[in-house]
Amino acid sequence: MENPGVFIPWIGGVLAIVFLMLSLRAGRRRRLLDDTPTCKTTGVFIGMVELKGTAESEQPLRSFLAERACVHYSWRVEEHWSRTVTETYTDSDGKTQTRTRHESGWTTVASGGEQQPFYLQDDCGAVRVMPQGADLEAITMFNETCGPSDPLYYAKGPAHSVMDSDHRRSFVEKGIPLHQRIYVMGQARERSDMVAAEIAQSHKASMFMISTRDEAVISGGMASAFWWWGIGGFLLTFFAIMTGCYQAGNESPVPALAGGLLFLGCWFLGWAWMVFNSVVGLRQRVKQAWSQVDVQLKRRHDLIPNLVTTVKGLRDYESKLQAEVATLRAQMAATPPGEAGADYSGIAPMLLAIEENYPELKTEESFLNLQRNLIDTEQRIALARGYFNEIASFYNTRLQVVPDRFLAAMAGMQPQELLLAESFERQALTVNFAE
Repeated sequence: MENPGVFIPWIGGVLAIVFLMLSLRAGRRRRLLDDTPTCKTTGVFIGMVELKGTAESEQPLRSFLAERACVHYSWRVEEHWSRTVTETYTDSDGKTQTRTRHESGWTTVASGGEQQPFYLQDDCGAVRVMPQGADLEAITMFNETCGPSDPLYYAKGPAHSVMDSDHRRSFVEKGIPLHQRIYVMGQARERSDMVAAEIAQSHKASMFMISTRDEAVISGGMASAFWWWGIGGFLLTFFAIMTGCYQAGNESPVPALAGGLLFLGCWFLGWAWMVFNSVVGLRQRVKQAWSQVDVQLKRRHDLIPNLVTTVKGLRDYESKLQAEVATLRAQMAATPPGEAGADYSGIAPMLLAIEENYPELKTEESFLNLQRNLIDTEQRIALARGYFNEIASFYNTRLQVVPDRFLAAMAGMQPQELLLAESFERQALTVNFAE
C-alpha cells in the first residue's frame, strides 16, 4: 500500500454513518422509554410494558464468588502479565536499529455465570420475567484483586498460570441479588402453563431491558449517547473531508463545511423520522390500552353473572339439603328403634352419607370465591383504565410540545379523551341473590 492516508477519508465517512445510526438508535430508545408509563404487576397486559419492583425467586441461585442468593450472576477471573520485548526495525536511513518496550495486560483465565426465570414483585403482586435475551445491567457483587498467598487465588481460580504472569488475579462478579430493586421494560405475553402474563424476549419488541439502575438514570444516559454520537459523527465528517481535500491539494474548508452540513441535514431528517414514528407508535399503544379496558369489561360481563348463578344454585341446593336432614333427624327422634314407624336401619346409612358429604356442599367457600373474583375484576378494570389514562396523557403531551406538535399536525393526529368516572359507559354489575 503506497499511501495509506488515501483511505482515511473513506474510513472517516463510514464511521460517520455508523455514528449517525447509533445516535438515532439511542434517541429512539430514549423516547420509547420515556413514552411508556410504569404499570403495576396486576395491570400487565399483552404488549410493551414497563415495571418497577424487586427480584424474587422461591429457589434462588447461589453466586460463585460472593455466594449470595440471586436470580442472575456472571463472573470472571483475570490474571495480570507483563514482559519486556526486544525488537529490531529499519529506520528512515535504512539502518537496522534495536529497541525494547514493556508490555502488560490482563488475560481472562476463568469465567461463568447462570440465570433463571424470576418474579418481579411490587405492592400489587408479581409477574414472571424470562431474562433470556435481555439487556442485563447488574450490580457488582464481588470485586477483589489478590496474590497466591490469599486462599481465594486458587480456591476460585485455576491451578495453572498464564505466560509471563505477575501472579496477581482479579475476581469480579456481577449479578442481580434477591430482593434487589430492578427496572424491567419489555414485551408482555401470556404464559403457556397458566392464565397469567410474563415478560420475555420478542422479535416484535424494540427493547427488552432488565436493569438495576433507575429509569431517570437510564434515560439520561440514552440522551447523552444521542448527542455524543451525533457530535462525533459531525466532527468525523468534517475532518475526513478536510483530510481528503488536503491530500488533493485543496486547503479550502468549504468542502468540509458542506460535508458537515450534509451530515447535520441527514441527522435532522433522521430525527424527524424518529419523532414521527414514536408519536405514531404511542397512538397505537393508546388504542391497545383501550382494547384492554374493553377486554376487562367483557370479562366482567361474562364472569360475574355465571359466578352468581353458581352460588345461588349451591345456596338453594344446600338449603334443600338442610331441610331434608332436619326432617330425617326429627323422624329418627320421633320413632325409637323397635317401634312402629320409619325403619331406623334404613334411615341411618342415608343420614350418614349426607353428613359425610355435607362439608363439601358448604356455600361459604363459593361466596368467598365470588367475593375474591368481584374484587379482582374491579381491580383489573381500574388498572386498565388507569393505564389507558396514563398512556393517553403521554400521547396528548406529545401532541402539545414542540416540535412533536408540528409533525403530528401534518399527520392529522388528534388528542385522546381521558376516561372519567361519569363518562364511563359500562356500569358495574349489580349482584342480587334475591331473584
